[in-house]
Amino acid sequence: MTKTILQTERAPKAVGPYSQAVAVSASKLVFTAGQIAIDPTTGGIVSGGIGEQTRQVIRNLQAVLASAGAGLECAVKTTVFLKDMNDFSGMNRVYESFFKTDPPARSTVEVSRLPKDVLVEIECVAEIPS
Repeated sequence: MTKTILQTERAPKAVGPYSQAVAVSASKLVFTAGQIAIDPTTGGIVSGGIGEQTRQVIRNLQAVLASAGAGLECAVKTTVFLKDMNDFSGMNRVYESFFKTDPPARSTVEVSRLPKDVLVEIECVAEIPS
């Protein structure tokens, strides 16, 4: 097994002791770190509510997956962490617009707090295409 650490400037830098993503060559899978609503060009949290934050989070996921040669269509599992489960429908509307066909398996949980007090964080497991 070969573990490859992935880092792209098109997504926010890791803000702690973790990698943006790790690809495992033997399994052809990439495991992303949870992405939050940081704009990689400014380093700041995007303004707005759950819709705007979810949109930025998924764009960040797209950038990280692209660095592994994958895209959202390759996602097999996501985990969504919400600060408030009342934001589920707003998150889900935006999420659905990115995963229109054959969406990945997904778990969604409410948590007491997220990094930088964002409203949503999403992590992803995807298959790297041959």
